Amino acid sequence: MMISTKGRYALRILLDIASAVPTTEYISLGDVALRQEISMKYLEAIVATLSRGGLVESKRGKAGGYRLARPAETITVADVICSAEGGISPVACPECDGQSCSRAGNCLTVDLWRQLDTMIERYLTAVTLQDLLDSRDLSVLFQNI
Repeated sequence: MMISTKGRYALRILLDIASAVPTTEYISLGDVALRQEISMKYLEAIVATLSRGGLVESKRGKAGGYRLARPAETITVADVICSAEGGISPVACPECDGQSCSRAGNCLTVDLWRQLDTMIERYLTAVTLQDLLDSRDLSVLFQNI
C-alpha cells in the first residue's frame, strides 16, 4: 500500500492544528501552510476533504480558520487516511472490498489480502493524533494487534 502525498499531508495538517493551544482555537490555513511548507492551493483542497470527512470544522472571519471537529484522542490515523485517500485497502481487489469477483473461487491470494487489510486497519485505528502528539512508542501498540 502506498499512501499518497495527500494522505501524508493530511496527517501533518491535522497534527499541526491539534498542537494548537488551546485546542479550541481556530488556526489560519496560511499559518499551517508556512509551518508545513505546503502550497495554499493544495492545503485548501486537502482541508476541504478533511472537512467533508468530519475531521475539521471551519469558521469565517478575522478570528476564523480551522480546528479539529473532535478531540485528538478520538481521531485515528485510519480516520485521516480514509478521509484523504478514500480508503486504506492495500490492494484493489473487488473480493477484498466485499464485492463479488469471478475469480474468487480460484484465487489463492484473497485471504492474504483480507488479512493484510485487517492488520493495517487495526494498526492505523489503534494510533490516534494524540498518540503522535505525545510521541508514544507505537511499537507497543503493534504488539497488541
